[in-house]
Amino acid sequence: MSAARPGSGPAPSTGRTVVVVLDGLGIGAMPDAGALRPGDVDADTLGHLLDRYRAEHGRHLRLPALEALGLGLLRAHPALAAGTALPVAAGRARLGYDGADTYAGHQTMMGADFSRVAVARLAQHIAEVTAALEQAGYKAELLGGKPLLTVDGDILVHDNLEADPGINWNVSARLEDRPFEQILAVARTVRAAAPVARVIAVGGRSGSPLPQFVRHGAGGTVGLDTPASGFYRNGGLRVQHLGAPVDHTRQLPELAARAGAEVTLVGKAADILACDSAVRLPGVRTGEVLAHTLAAARAHRAGAAEGAPALVVANVQETDLAGHQQDAAGFAAVLGEADAGLGALLRELDRPGDRLIVTADHGNDPLIGHAFHTREFVPVLVHRPGSGDAGPVLLPDAASLADVGATAAGFLGIGPHGPHGGSPLPV
Repeated sequence: MSAARPGSGPAPSTGRTVVVVLDGLGIGAMPDAGALRPGDVDADTLGHLLDRYRAEHGRHLRLPALEALGLGLLRAHPALAAGTALPVAAGRARLGYDGADTYAGHQTMMGADFSRVAVARLAQHIAEVTAALEQAGYKAELLGGKPLLTVDGDILVHDNLEADPGINWNVSARLEDRPFEQILAVARTVRAAAPVARVIAVGGRSGSPLPQFVRHGAGGTVGLDTPASGFYRNGGLRVQHLGAPVDHTRQLPELAARAGAEVTLVGKAADILACDSAVRLPGVRTGEVLAHTLAAARAHRAGAAEGAPALVVANVQETDLAGHQQDAAGFAAVLGEADAGLGALLRELDRPGDRLIVTADHGNDPLIGHAFHTREFVPVLVHRPGSGDAGPVLLPDAASLADVGATAAGFLGIGPHGPHGGSPLPV
């Protein structure tokens, strides 16, 4: 195995660059992982999954494609081969943003500046949010002395209790009381005053007034217990995510499109990334997401042969969902399904200009004792057919997920005015 070459970077390519994000696949706690929850210093999504699988089945979980991509170079484990014969570069990335969040992770990876996006409870910004709402003509009041607001009597502004504490705020109301458009209007006012990654407008149906379902959450948060309210089971749920302001013109998908590349966004990436000209193939089921990704790569094969670059960005979401459900067996099963899809992509992306990047956006350790994301290093695995190297390259730790996007930009021939932040990895 060779080390990274100082000062080197990705050679421009007119082939196909495919980025697959295995949502929630961390490979070990970052140094600051225990800042919110001290126990998270032991987070290791991949290692704990492999250990549990061995304990339950008496054999190792086999992940041949991820092994071939060099995962065992980053996280030593008896289940993973310590080497690979493929021309790959393998390293770890720090997240490069506060907390551990899918939206912030993908936006950072694609080149958004999240340096001013904070992890914060609503209680820390009640005065600013109240002032913004009152200036917009709403009546905003504390609910029973708790650090959450009622707006015009029946719309709640509160901490999101389902995400990591302080990552997202919600604006929620019963659709029996308010049309969703009014809930969304309040959410937009809150968004303008909020420092957090996402403000989520939520409208649903409930048989009781929402204050009955307000409770305390982790990390000093207070909010609506949305599952208990009945919103998820009573039908008619309306949700819209309002992300922190992002300059999409400096992000990889838009830059790639302007440089002449065909852009395809798959799975959750189709929902949270911006690019007006992109082909969008949303989906949640892992087999469907990887099938869409493979089909997109194949569709671009002829164009790549004629010198037309292509970018495909896909998100495998069911790994993250299994983490939230604290379902280690489910996580392992999804990871195995994803590995089979990655194997097909490795066989398809076989030309010298092709590149496959496999990474993650944060950790989600199902065995750490809670249902939130975990702040972990993530893998960065790059398949480089035609690179001419005799063996795999071990990369230095990337400072941010932005480095992943910058590397992909380099593969597509996007020069010094590439995505905001980040430096191409020496692959």
